[in-house]
Amino acid sequence: MSPTSSATPAKPRKAPGNAPKSDVPADERAALDADIDRLEAGAKVWVALTLDQRARLLGRVRDAVGVVAQEWADAATVSKGLTPGHPLSGEEWLGGPYAVIGLLDALRETLEALAKGRSPLDGVTLDEAPGGRLRAHTFPLNGTEKFLLSGFTGEVWFEPGVSAIEATRAAGLAQLSPTSSGGVGLVLGAGNVTSIPVADVLYELFAHNRVALLKVNPTQDALVPVFERALAPLIEPGFVRIVRGGAATGAYLTSHPRFAHVHITGSAVTFDAIVWGTGTDAARESGTPKLQVPITAELGGVSPIIVVPGRWSAADLKYQAEHVATMRLVNAGHNCIAGQVVIVSSDWPQRADFLRELHAAYAAAPQRPVWYPRSEERLEAAASAYPDAVWSADRTRAIVAAGDGDDEVETVEYFAPILGVVEVGGTGQEFLDGAVAHANDRLTGTLGANVIIDPATEEALGEGFERAIADLRYGDVAINTWTAFNFLTARLTWGGFPGATLADVSSGIGVVHNALLLDRVERSVARGPFRPFPRSAGKGVFTILPTPPWFVSSRTGAEVSAGLTRYLVDGKLPGLVKTLTKAMQA
Repeated sequence: MSPTSSATPAKPRKAPGNAPKSDVPADERAALDADIDRLEAGAKVWVALTLDQRARLLGRVRDAVGVVAQEWADAATVSKGLTPGHPLSGEEWLGGPYAVIGLLDALRETLEALAKGRSPLDGVTLDEAPGGRLRAHTFPLNGTEKFLLSGFTGEVWFEPGVSAIEATRAAGLAQLSPTSSGGVGLVLGAGNVTSIPVADVLYELFAHNRVALLKVNPTQDALVPVFERALAPLIEPGFVRIVRGGAATGAYLTSHPRFAHVHITGSAVTFDAIVWGTGTDAARESGTPKLQVPITAELGGVSPIIVVPGRWSAADLKYQAEHVATMRLVNAGHNCIAGQVVIVSSDWPQRADFLRELHAAYAAAPQRPVWYPRSEERLEAAASAYPDAVWSADRTRAIVAAGDGDDEVETVEYFAPILGVVEVGGTGQEFLDGAVAHANDRLTGTLGANVIIDPATEEALGEGFERAIADLRYGDVAINTWTAFNFLTARLTWGGFPGATLADVSSGIGVVHNALLLDRVERSVARGPFRPFPRSAGKGVFTILPTPPWFVSSRTGAEVSAGLTRYLVDGKLPGLVKTLTKAMQA
């Protein structure tokens, strides 16, 4: 492994304690140790920076991301078997440079507030959520957000018992004591969405005052040169290092005695291997983890899409069917964020109409490679478990009907384009409560839940609807939008529901993103419009957005996503006008 900046690396030195045994060649181990040397030196510089200096540093990173944005999107698109500028490349703009620029801007505003002696929550509306919880309305907070994403809102719910005074005082996390070092952290990057590794490194730096070594997933090796240039302002002073490597490199690093913390975005299987080791249950049975330092994780699970019955128009049925298809098919289903099980009412008079539209939208979505490692095995497993599955797109995607027992589609995160449908009885509150209980009790994981409900039905349910949302045991909930919105919104949090442990990690431990640096967060809730423009006029939540650019059915999603990112980069209004014109043609 070579250092990732042009600066001369620190001379390797012997690690304290016992060096980990490894299959990594000696020269690569020496290079990794040199990276850790450099980070340990950088940690001393980091804690000497003022908040103003850190805010300006974020501005430099932002500039660097803007310079490489096009290359970033193109490299990510090609890595997934598509060509640059492909109609589906909008996913790579939104899930790459767009998300990172939004996070950088929000973090910088947080640091600027703290530098002035203010809380990041100053000026944010706080009120009461169900169950006596405190809620912060963190999106939108500026005119650009209100205009470009009109009709969308976001809230952060704190754990029960947190007061407004406590939340306000604690906002800022490690930046409240910037001279206290969090040491050197190890970030094991995700392999599916390109903003994740960068965002996780930023969270280590700003939430924990920890400099970080990022080991990218091999699926993202092609992005390393882009990451190096985007993060050059952090790499050059020794705050970040980036390395490649496979399982052996990961094992060497997670066993290294000089890391203070590990963060992983991946699977529960990988998490358990890091924490407990492989090949034996002795460590788990003894309750003594192999890993000797704290670990946080964002893992995934089986995400529900609860479709609350109502009286929908033909246009509503078609639009929401495309919405559900999007939740599963973006990135070919290789998302921890993907919806996997649709919960519908067996007593809904429009059930058959909706499912017919869903099958049509699912089959009609643009075909693309199923690219993530071992995806073909998962497709074969679904074919074996569900011989009556409805396949489409040359048998690369399927919709399956879940039975009454323990179904694979409810317990196994396929990480592939397999969508399950399960029926729960009742209508109105009876159905919603039953669907929430089904999601909580039967589906694996606690990361994200999606709820689709028309305005009239939501109004009729009143407080019962909000109570049901509070009953969902998920770290992110999206109402009439997809939890991808939560993921992309910097001032919301992303992570599993609190309560996971090393022995039962579920969808992970801790949160990321969280640009306001809030403490003791329980969940984030996003809300969107049930109908797009122009049908949104006078019918519930109004929005100027037609079909959102992240929909797989959007004809102009790539151009709009690229245009929105460029507007964040340069702020040029003529480009934005052109982008909005394209959005209206979606």
